[in-house]
Amino acid sequence: MHLSIIIPTYNEVSTIATVITHLQHCLLGKQYEIIISDGGSTDETVAIANTLGVKTVVSKIKGRAGQMNCGVKNASGTIYYFVHADSLPVASFYEDITSAVSGGYDCGSFRTKFDNAMWLLKFNAFFTRFNYLFFRGGDQSIFITRELWQQVGHYKESMLIMEDYDFLARIWQQGKFKLIPKATLVSARKYEENSWLTVQLANLKIVKMYKKGASQQEMLVKYKELLSYRKNAF
Repeated sequence: MHLSIIIPTYNEVSTIATVITHLQHCLLGKQYEIIISDGGSTDETVAIANTLGVKTVVSKIKGRAGQMNCGVKNASGTIYYFVHADSLPVASFYEDITSAVSGGYDCGSFRTKFDNAMWLLKFNAFFTRFNYLFFRGGDQSIFITRELWQQVGHYKESMLIMEDYDFLARIWQQGKFKLIPKATLVSARKYEENSWLTVQLANLKIVKMYKKGASQQEMLVKYKELLSYRKNAF
């Protein structure tokens, strides 16, 4: 299996070296490529990635959707694996994805484990063991075969928020989805900068707006209103 790992970045100088070196350590002797698809970072994100010997491209479209599409356009693998810059896949992810694809699955993701021991986050993570779309997210890391990608189509570049949910819903419907019973280590920085309840209420509000057909700009403005979040995250 030739795995193309695509990481969308924008000013991720504090995390990018950690995720790249983690992936490289896990992939010794494997057939893979790591593609950093950057949204025009003004810090040293791209320079660090280049130093670590991975492929870097700059997307014409800033935003995870456009950047992940750009990564795929520059990918040569048979499986695409989307990893957020502040998430660390389980060490056995390559073998786990290989096993899932060999078993007839053409898409899937992992559970969640947070890098903070807060019991409320353990509560959140517990529910990601259940294979329902509501409990899935892009930070858990998503894999998809090249064939299914060509059928489903790309991430919707007009989406500034909820792009992962939209993509997951489409591959869930058209593919054979595998929830791998291991957890991606996900950053808790959003919860650390806000309260657990604030984040939960903000997420619930945005999901409700999405289902009622709110515009991307309306949802983005509301999300920024509700949360104190990392500068340059959008």
